[in-house]
Order: sequence, then structure tokens, then C-alpha cells
Amino acid sequence: MIEDYENKNYPMGEVTPHAALFHLMEYSGMEEHDLFGDIGSVEVVSELVSGKCLIDRVQSKALGEYFQVSASLFTSSI
Repeated sequence: MIEDYENKNYPMGEVTPHAALFHLMEYSGMEEHDLFGDIGSVEVVSELVSGKCLIDRVQSKALGEYFQVSASLFTSSI
């Protein structure tokens, strides 16, 4: 019942992979430079965080492991 009420009165839009990444980084107090090397180069990480490029399967897996969440959080449904 509570879930139905919240869905009706406080609907959440679809969360994009980039929004999820940005939120997790913000929540944990991370900055882009914290992901260099684990996810890619300075340029790649910058483009991922800004949403200029899609997060690929390998990067999704790495991000999932890094943040200890499901890699599917970073995969696009497009």
C-alpha cells in the first residue's frame, strides 16, 4: 500500500546510467580523478561522467565492482 501511494504521489522518472554514476560519486564524495585508471583515462572518465558517451559493458562491470552495486545500474536501455 505504501509503495502504491509513493508511486502515485511521488513518481520517480527513469534513472539514466550517467545520473546513477553522478549520484553515487556525489554520495560517496568522489571526484572524477578517483576513477582514473579503474574505468579509463582522464578523457574517458570525463566523457562518462558528463554523459557525452555511453557506458560500455566493461565499464559497467568495473563501476559495479567499484561501487559494490549491480553493473546493470550503468547499462543503458536504449
